[in-house]
Amino acid sequence: MQKFAVFISGSGTNLQAIIDAVKAGDIAAELALVVADREDAYGLQRAEAAGIKTAVFNPKNYTNRQSVDRDMMIAMKEHKIDFIVLAGYMRLLTPFFIKEYKNAVLNVHPAILPSFRGMDGIKDAFTYGVKITGVTVHFVDEKMDHGPIIAQEAFRVAEDDTLETLEAKIHAVEHKLYPKAIKLFVDGKLKIQGRRVIVE
Repeated sequence: MQKFAVFISGSGTNLQAIIDAVKAGDIAAELALVVADREDAYGLQRAEAAGIKTAVFNPKNYTNRQSVDRDMMIAMKEHKIDFIVLAGYMRLLTPFFIKEYKNAVLNVHPAILPSFRGMDGIKDAFTYGVKITGVTVHFVDEKMDHGPIIAQEAFRVAEDDTLETLEAKIHAVEHKLYPKAIKLFVDGKLKIQGRRVIVE
């Protein structure tokens, strides 16, 4: 059985959805490690409650990004991690790290890529006044929010939506779409052809 790690920075609601999907048998892989970049990330408590090992690599304790990623890579090897899932992880991984896990790092983004890249995807889309938004799951490459797209789900923005209600809708879609995309990856059903990801 494949082993994977989830990287988080905050409350870990997507992490919880993934934990639940693993427990339900929907994702046939072992969630072996949860990694955070902050000691106070609430997602660490979710992991501990589920009996999952945790590790924290706070960039404040390092002189550069490469040093952070080097120590994270050591931890990945120690835990025999096959692939990585980013779930609200707010830092870019270095090319060194991405190369080691080429086509084996997944991310969820709260907008329809390639629009509204970056950490404020929901707010940027709302402020722009889009009529349709949604969620993207993609492979991670060296560029921010750029890798081949695995899955997308769009929905119409209601006239009376506020930023808060839109965020809630986005998160609800993420919690369904992300575990499904991870399952496709684990089951070996994703084939990358250039920028396209074919579901077999």
